[in-house]
This record gives sequence, C-alpha cells and structure tokens, in this order.
Amino acid sequence: MALSDGGLALPEAGRIAVFAPRAGAELAPLPAGLCHVLTGFRPDHDHFSALGHACAVEPEGRYSAAVVCLPRARTLARDLIATACDVTDGPVIVDGPKTAGVEAALKECRARTAVSGPVSKAHGKMFWFTPATGQFDDWRCGGPAPLDDGFVTAPGIFSADGIDPGSKLLGDTLPRKIGARVADLGAGWGYLAARILERDTVETVHAVEADHAALSCARRNLPDARVQFHWEDAARWRPPEALDTVITNPPFHTGRDADPALGRAFITAAAAMLAPGGQLWLVANRHLPYEAPLADNFEESVEVAGDSRFKVLHARRPSRHRR
Repeated sequence: MALSDGGLALPEAGRIAVFAPRAGAELAPLPAGLCHVLTGFRPDHDHFSALGHACAVEPEGRYSAAVVCLPRARTLARDLIATACDVTDGPVIVDGPKTAGVEAALKECRARTAVSGPVSKAHGKMFWFTPATGQFDDWRCGGPAPLDDGFVTAPGIFSADGIDPGSKLLGDTLPRKIGARVADLGAGWGYLAARILERDTVETVHAVEADHAALSCARRNLPDARVQFHWEDAARWRPPEALDTVITNPPFHTGRDADPALGRAFITAAAAMLAPGGQLWLVANRHLPYEAPLADNFEESVEVAGDSRFKVLHARRPSRHRR
C-alpha cells in the first residue's frame, strides 16, 4: 500500500476504516493504532485481531479516512465504496489488484467525482477521492435479495445468483437417515442445511460458515429451531459433542487460484468432529484430488454419485478420531 506516493496525505487524527483486507495485507503504512478493520470473513477477522487491530463486521461511527480493499465481485465492491463514502469525513482510498477490477472501478469513480492518483503497483493500482454527500448512494446493494425459490442471498457470497449445482447434487444424493447430530461445514446461505433438515432423525444441524454475510442469509433461510449458527472458520471449529454426520461443499479457491488445501483442511476437521462410526458426505469439482486425504482420515471412502463436473464422496469411520 504505497501511501507515501502520489501526494496522498492522511488526516493526523481520527480512526481509519479498512474495508475487507485479506489476511497478509500490509497495513503498516497506516498510522499505528488508528486502523479499524471491517471484515465479515472470520479468518481475516481473526488474523488482524491477533495482530492487535480493532476489528468489526460493520462500521461503527465516523472515520477520518477509509481504505477499501477491492473484492472481485463488482456489486460488492461498489457497495463497499458506497459504504465507505457514507461513514467517512475525509479521503476514501481504493486499493486493488487488476484481477479484482480496479481499472473498471477507477473509471467508474472518475465518472462521478475528482479522483487523485492512481498509484500503480506490481499487480494493481490505488486511487483516492473525497466524495460529496450521497454521491455513491445508488451503489449500495440494499441487503439480501430473494431468489425465485424463496431463498435469499447477498452480493459477493458463494452462489449468490442461485443454487450451486454441486450442492444440489449432494442434497439429492443424501440418504433419508443421516443421524441426529449433523454439521454443514461451509454452510453458505443455507441450501445444504435446508436439505439436511428434510432428512429423518435429524435433531441438530450446526451451520458453520466463515462469511458473515452468507451466515446472515442462512439465518433467514433456515427458520428452524434445530439449526445452530456458527460464524467460524470451519477448519478450526469443533462441535460441543461428537457428530453423526458432516456434510460439506468445501471452498477450493483463494482469490482466483484453485487451492485444494482448503478442502483437505475441511476433511481433516470433519474426521476430528465425528463419532467413531460417523460419516462424511462431500461434493467437489471432479478434478480436485480429495481421495487421498479421505483415505488418510477415514477407514472407508467411495464415490457414490457424480457427473462430468462434480463427484459426491462418502467416507465412514474416521481413522484419526480426535476430540
């Protein structure tokens, strides 16, 4: 974050809102002790909190300046910029890689207000402006939006435009009886948890999701007293008691890059959560190499359904049962 370049001067007093930074982002150029990190992604929230930064999900009060770390989803990026404008009395700084659409954001902001910069970086740009009141109000996304089937979603979350076909395949494959205590790891806006609730014998469903916005949608989509909601990193969360079944459509991207390590972490975590005779049901893109970690963590694993795009994997009897 090249704040010393291009003539940008930050206010000498007052808090600085930092919207949606990812773990590992360099905040050192910002004044120590003045950053208020605003992120709904639990691993990022925990990362910056551990570094000593004040963290929250939503803005709290007014700020002297704001930094928007641009996400890839255009609607969400616009909403963050508009929110920053609403709560900031000084400059709004937009920082992002080319892969997140920073060039398009720069062009759109220039069409509305006087923009300073940009400062070019290795793979992106940073620019800033001081907005007038209400100048970006039409960029606000307006909260969760309904789908045709009655569910609600929000911009920027996984499968925001409709039911993910892999999740649907997994939901259609689940047997009628999956035990009493079940967890949906990476529950998103709640589609698979809703399918779990259709099954016989289910008494408790733990919906575990790291994205606060997605979990907020899940709370609206799952008005069932059997569901317990957890804003947590699914790879680190542990249930209050051993589970009969874990269901998951694990994430496999870090930014634009495929990262099978995310799914492997979910598999290892699932094995640690399950009772000795417990089972895991997992859907994944066909090319993802999850068979080996399943074999490492379970006594039995097999593909039970699939097509050219997805595979449903079923594993039983965790071999490394840890509580």
